[in-house]
Amino acid sequence: MSDSTLAASRGRAGERTLPGFGRAALPAVTPLDPGVLDALAAELAALLGADAVLRDASARLSASTDWAHMSPVLAPLLPGGIADVVIRPPDAAGIAAAVGAAHRHLVPVTVRGQGTGNYGQGIPLFGGLVIDTTAASRILAVEDGWLTAEAGASFVLMEKAALATGQELAILPSTVGSTVAGFIAGGSGGTGSIANGAIWDGYLRSLLVVPCTDDATPVDVPFPDNTAMAHAFGVNGVIAQATVALRPARRWTGLFASFPALAGAVAAGEELFDLEPTPRLLSLDEAGIIATYRPVDPAMPADRVSVRGIVTEDSIAAATAVVERHGGRVDAVRPKGPAHIASLSYNHTTYRVRKVRPELTHLQCMGPGLTRRRAEVAALAPESLVHLEGFLTANGRDWVSMLFLRYDGPDDLYERMARLADVEVFVDDPHTWELHHGRLDLVREAAARFDPDGLLNPGKLPPPPGCS
Repeated sequence: MSDSTLAASRGRAGERTLPGFGRAALPAVTPLDPGVLDALAAELAALLGADAVLRDASARLSASTDWAHMSPVLAPLLPGGIADVVIRPPDAAGIAAAVGAAHRHLVPVTVRGQGTGNYGQGIPLFGGLVIDTTAASRILAVEDGWLTAEAGASFVLMEKAALATGQELAILPSTVGSTVAGFIAGGSGGTGSIANGAIWDGYLRSLLVVPCTDDATPVDVPFPDNTAMAHAFGVNGVIAQATVALRPARRWTGLFASFPALAGAVAAGEELFDLEPTPRLLSLDEAGIIATYRPVDPAMPADRVSVRGIVTEDSIAAATAVVERHGGRVDAVRPKGPAHIASLSYNHTTYRVRKVRPELTHLQCMGPGLTRRRAEVAALAPESLVHLEGFLTANGRDWVSMLFLRYDGPDDLYERMARLADVEVFVDDPHTWELHHGRLDLVREAAARFDPDGLLNPGKLPPPPGCS
């Protein structure tokens, strides 16, 4: 599961723009001409080998799904579209070759990594060609402060390569098996975002982007122009390789603390934001969320608010003092705890909660009402539960949230989403595959350059306001 778009509705992380809450809808689709698809498959086989081209029903369905089924709004619409042809290029050059072939036949193109997205961003709504990038997985270079990898490289391999040079990734998703291009195209932040913000905040030095044209010659797109491709679902160019930021490696450990009430946990967490060195991850769960976690962990008592941090070994004493000053206690310090803590962050929490309490759904939120007006939030969303993550925003370090609430149908849910703004909780809709963040002008400009015929992941980029 890819990390949420918790900050993606802002021009930069933390800058708020009100979303329009446009609901996902399946488009009317005219099936592609079988002769055109046969011709495309034949060209792809000639370019990349017959074994790289997949057309059986199982492979096509597998390449057309992600974790959108976690949304009770999207699940009834699934499968939202099925690939007609799947190609698995072996490298970045093969990705470019596949894009060029698709354009020559005017076939829609959807690009995917491991399919860990949560919003249907990798579902080919118009069918066509799905490019599975997972075979293009080489680490190409590790430099001082930067790592370059092909689109399908996993964060497990990237972090291992960085650590071999005394460095670590500045930001990595909670699903470490995700691919680098998939995270860039579908995610926004994760482990490391308390210090380094979102992926468009200096994480991307350069992207090798393939335009959807006949020649499909890759273009090196530097920062900040490449931020248009961040969280754009691949509608404005195909990422063939990426150069992302590294930081000096630190000796991290897992801190598990608990509190009798939310206020003390929030206050402690906000002080821990400024711990030196900055925590790599800091998560907070109300007791009702902890009660859903399996197996039961004594470091997370089910009747207390949990705060978990990936902190340096040298900062444990200072972190413990902060916890105790705000009425909490440290329940465990685990040198091997960081991986477990990361697995309890972002949309991993959604998966765990809904596995035990399927009557609940999730909203991605920001705003002071989450922590300062909790009773009013509860009045608008009875039985709600709050999960918080520390994040560096444009206004400094703050919380982003997963708010869990009872699902009583889409009409009720969207009404509550709008009303939550009255108590300073601003929702970034996780129940749509349509892009809706505050950087869409940048995305559209890049789409005009890299996808002039609108073949890349159609149905995900809405037209500008006033257009149909």
